[in-house]
Amino acid sequence: MTGRLSRLLGLGLRAGRVVVGVTGVRAGLQRGAVRCVVLAADASMRTRDKVERLARARGVPVVRGPVADELGAGLGRPAVQAVGVADGALARGVVSIGGPE
Repeated sequence: MTGRLSRLLGLGLRAGRVVVGVTGVRAGLQRGAVRCVVLAADASMRTRDKVERLARARGVPVVRGPVADELGAGLGRPAVQAVGVADGALARGVVSIGGPE
């Protein structure tokens, strides 16, 4: 699951359809531009509270991803706690791989 998820998110990042980081994901959710959220398995309670609550309130699926180090490494970045997917088709693929929580 992790490899497929990382590859999909990497494709989305290169296409400019993925937002990386808690601040960007929250802003995307507030604008209605995020179709699904991937949270690191080890995301802090603060991050979960800030991102997950907003996503659920907006009806956006939340997928539990790998730990932050692995999630970031899959995107060529340092540790990442949250990733937002802006593309609808890509979001459906991510949810089908990771399954919504």
